[in-house]
Amino acid sequence: FTNIINALQALDKTYSNNEMVRKILRCLPRTWMPMVTTIEEAKNLNILALEDLLGSLLTHELSMQKKDDDEEKEKKKKIVALKSSQTEDFEDDDDDDDEELAFI
Repeated sequence: FTNIINALQALDKTYSNNEMVRKILRCLPRTWMPMVTTIEEAKNLNILALEDLLGSLLTHELSMQKKDDDEEKEKKKKIVALKSSQTEDFEDDDDDDDEELAFI
């Protein structure tokens, strides 16, 4: 975005800080809508510096990535594989058979 803005300034097309802030907020994907709403409600967009907006967005992105990483770690921790083994105990089987015959 800043590269495009700088190139446009070289061509004598300038945007106000307010216009740039609003353009960035409009371009964000739907998953960012709660953050956009929060910024619009909490801050005065007419005086919000572009650098402050970008800093807020980057901070939010990093916290979302950290949360995703933590969730991945939790999923890996929850997966437990148990090894099973089958042993035959002939004495117990004979006792069970004797008991079943006794009931018959």
